[in-house]
Amino acid sequence: MSPAVEQREVRFERLFNATRADLLAYALRRAKSPEDAADLLAETFLIAWRKFDSLPPGDQARLWLFGVARNVLRRGATRERALDAVVQQLAQELRDSMPTSAASLDEGSPRLRAALNGLPDAQREVVLLTAWEDLTPREIAAVTGTPVNLVRVRLHRARVRLRRELGTKLDSTSRALASARPPGPAFRNDA
Repeated sequence: MSPAVEQREVRFERLFNATRADLLAYALRRAKSPEDAADLLAETFLIAWRKFDSLPPGDQARLWLFGVARNVLRRGATRERALDAVVQQLAQELRDSMPTSAASLDEGSPRLRAALNGLPDAQREVVLLTAWEDLTPREIAAVTGTPVNLVRVRLHRARVRLRRELGTKLDSTSRALASARPPGPAFRNDA
């Protein structure tokens, strides 16, 4: 092992030892389970290892690690909640709009999840931000740093793809499917 690699590992080990307990406590207070907290901690330090050469110096590295942990936690929780909410809403819309037996309703959730997962990342993101976070296209544009018109195009394309994938028609009982939103206020296109 080269001296530079060895020195990097020693510096990383010092950072790990100095911050591990605080970051684990942070993770344990916010994660669903100790296992999730351990995963959060591991992913945080994996990101730190990958970006180690660009970490800020001294105490700033500790703060940076908390920011990474926060982002990892938010990203995971947001994806999970958003996907669950959208799946539940879409499953309800399918139940309302399709005359099927109760036995076939259980097939809806995996099909919906697969349809959402089949969307390109950018389209899935705007659908989930719309459905879970109740954001308008203008708000999504501000969050993602994307032009509002591009957000609207992505949302439209995602809805079209979801309708096509799920084989539903846009009628009065499936309008919520088209907007991919949980029950709540009517869809705001531009607020």
